[in-house]
Amino acid sequence: MTVPEPAPDPGDEIDLTLPNPARVYDFMLGGAHNFATDREFAEKLLAVLPDTREVALANRAFLGRAVRACLDRGVRQFLDLGSGIPTAAPVHEIAHRADPAARVAYVDVEAVSVAMSRRILAGVDGTSITAADLTDVDAVLTAPGVADLLDPAEPVAVLAVSVLHFVRDDELLGTLFDRYATAFGPGSMLVVSHGSTDVDDPAAAERMRTIERFTQDSAQPARARDRAQLRHLLVDRTGHRLELLEPGLVDVSAWRPEDGRPPVGPAGMYAVVGEVVPRRGDGQSR
Repeated sequence: MTVPEPAPDPGDEIDLTLPNPARVYDFMLGGAHNFATDREFAEKLLAVLPDTREVALANRAFLGRAVRACLDRGVRQFLDLGSGIPTAAPVHEIAHRADPAARVAYVDVEAVSVAMSRRILAGVDGTSITAADLTDVDAVLTAPGVADLLDPAEPVAVLAVSVLHFVRDDELLGTLFDRYATAFGPGSMLVVSHGSTDVDDPAAAERMRTIERFTQDSAQPARARDRAQLRHLLVDRTGHRLELLEPGLVDVSAWRPEDGRPPVGPAGMYAVVGEVVPRRGDGQSR
């Protein structure tokens, strides 16, 4: 089934003179759902960092591998937070190849991206697109496109790929993922990629610092975090424990690369894929 959702009324709240990360990302992936301001921003970034497109492609390839890993573990429901525009091997296409009954709820805050997504997903069974801010957990989880599509008693893979660096508050980030991680049934998964300057490769670290500076003039400025921060915020939480899938917390290019294809150079983005395990009151995992 396709869960309908009222179309957003952009009104005066959208400033199309500012580049938007979702549309810039779409351009980097070779998509056509972007505007002149997004392309101009991307070209300026590519002029300074010519391998930025490769980073975007590495991140997208990680998403595909992570979704297939969740499918291999029996997960058939996906909540894609900060999903952007579902083009270039989107989650629902990967999931439906494994199981046509799989369900994918996309969520994004940017009204133009949501409107574009709605057109793309029109008539695609088992999908929805919701206009909501991922930091408002209640609004996301109670939205018809999420609540009417996903069964909270069953496992859900919560995807937050290349989006959490736009949540600048550490305390908020940790709190909201405690909420998402414990909102669904046993066997639920968490999939994250996050920009970082704390990587061994100096060129990758400098690339991410430059991207961070560039985004300060965009609609959504980013903030990189180091490995220790990411482990604390996303893995070793007080409300849940995340049992990481091998190879653990690594660069996106090194997370289960395709057979016969050696990892490309570090992208400067850490990858996390794991199963959510609630903690008992005595602090011991089940």
